Amino acid sequence: MSNEAPTRSDSAVYDPDLRPELFDAILSKRVVAFVVDAIIIVLLMIPAALVVFIVGVVTFGIGWLLYGALFAIVALGYIALTLGGPRSATVGMRMTDIEMRTWNGGPSFPLLAVMHALIFWFSVGLLTPFILLVGLFTRRRQLLHDLLLGTIVVNSAPLRSFAK
Repeated sequence: MSNEAPTRSDSAVYDPDLRPELFDAILSKRVVAFVVDAIIIVLLMIPAALVVFIVGVVTFGIGWLLYGALFAIVALGYIALTLGGPRSATVGMRMTDIEMRTWNGGPSFPLLAVMHALIFWFSVGLLTPFILLVGLFTRRRQLLHDLLLGTIVVNSAPLRSFAK
């Protein structure tokens, strides 16, 4: 998928009534992508923890203070590089063939990806996971953090065929 926004009008591209294939099974695909990405982040934390341990030894224990922020550093770095990258999708999202777009069809970028992750975690943490049920009631299957940031998650294949 190129980084350019779709060439036709936004309303035609992202209208769930005109293009329902963009939103077919999006919520279930997002769940699978989340699980895959969580596993990848946990696996990435193993070498990161080893690096922090070595830095802690070299700095006589000062580097070990990074352990408290290790998950946030690894997870947000992963999100910024993948979801905020040129394909606008994490590894899990690529496996399920979905990607995130801005409200006007543009690709994601690192700051938007990090804000997307942070608002997701804060909304789930503060408002319970039941807040994810919002996706069942929105036409584009957007979750609360998608609505707040003006993003949508769509199936990649129909979007690619439409942009040709």
